[in-house]
Amino acid sequence: MKDEKKFKSFILLWATQTLSRLGSSLTPFALILWAYGETGSALSTAFLTVSSYVPYILLSLPVGTLTDRMNKKRLMLSSDTAAAICTLTILFVWLSGNLELWHLYLMNCITGTAQTFQQPASEVAITLVTPEDKYQKAGSLNALAYSVVNMASPVIATALYSVGGLALVIMIDLSTFAAASLFLLLFVRIPEEKGEERKDSHIMMDLKEALIFLRTNIGILEVILFLAAINFIASIYNAALPAMVLSFKNESTLAALQSVSGLAMIVGSAVAAMLPKPKSRVRMIILSLFISMSTENFILSFFRSPVMWCIGAFLGWLMIPVMNTNLDALLRSRIPSIIQGRVYAARNMLQFFSIPLGYLAGGFLVDKVFEPFMADRSATIFNKLFGNGKGSGAAFLFAIIGVVGVAVCVIFSKLKAMRNLEK
Repeated sequence: MKDEKKFKSFILLWATQTLSRLGSSLTPFALILWAYGETGSALSTAFLTVSSYVPYILLSLPVGTLTDRMNKKRLMLSSDTAAAICTLTILFVWLSGNLELWHLYLMNCITGTAQTFQQPASEVAITLVTPEDKYQKAGSLNALAYSVVNMASPVIATALYSVGGLALVIMIDLSTFAAASLFLLLFVRIPEEKGEERKDSHIMMDLKEALIFLRTNIGILEVILFLAAINFIASIYNAALPAMVLSFKNESTLAALQSVSGLAMIVGSAVAAMLPKPKSRVRMIILSLFISMSTENFILSFFRSPVMWCIGAFLGWLMIPVMNTNLDALLRSRIPSIIQGRVYAARNMLQFFSIPLGYLAGGFLVDKVFEPFMADRSATIFNKLFGNGKGSGAAFLFAIIGVVGVAVCVIFSKLKAMRNLEK
């Protein structure tokens, strides 16, 4: 496939996946609103994410090896269909008036399993339809799509939820799935992988090959572990954010805050697209995350104004697309496409295992540690810094994770193999 035709295929794939991602992001946000309204517990809403990530982490390695052997388009369509069936099941149970939290946890486990197949297949498909000299541009477009989804989905989901409840949100979700799947099936051409035949290999050999690759490329492994540490901190943030905002303000404020985060990422995506290739992508990744960790967490912690929260969200998310663009280009250029499925799967397991741990830690710390701690203090320096009543404990927690996030960036910036990865 010539480079021009390959990149046209990338644009088609990018557009269909963006549409599907937008629709799929509506239902989880609406379910957070529903779950927190039912329980008022940060831990119960955190379990929504935990239940979807656990199968993703446990199955990433074997699924990654299967991805390298299977047709990427069929795998993506099958995975998206399974996730859509789970969403439809939630709709039927909600309409019957019997929806409970455990239903959501179960469906999220199944959806997470489907995502385990879909994500590496999509990653490899993007590589197969993208010329190597377009990796940075493709990365910036992916960051732009992610940013648009993050900006639009909270506002759309909140508006739909307030008008028609979960039913309307899920119907829109399923409509975007149907449109994106049809377009992917009929119009997007993903070439078959070219490379060595693997008829004599088996899954355990493939798993071993992925782990050997990471063991012999210590710089890439350190980048992955750095992002695992950041994901842990970010997951605590994500678990605590609804608890704090919905306690101090309301659903509209939460939606506005997350939409500003998406707007910041759109601006950041434009910046990433215009920036020349940096001398060191690793240094740019660390710098971007240092800026993110050292801004939003502290502004959320010490201010009670939604305007200041939005400023913090903008600063905190502005450099994330720059980080993602450089990470995407770094990995695609360093990992051969013939083994990307299994290496990406190994990366996913190592990089994302900290996410459910972070959500559990965040929910536990808010409900069982920081909120009770703040409830026992009145007219103290803690109340002056972090406020009074429900939500003040989550605000205190943001200050802690801000300090930890900055420390993690500084520590990993000193690692030699990671710093010398591009030399």
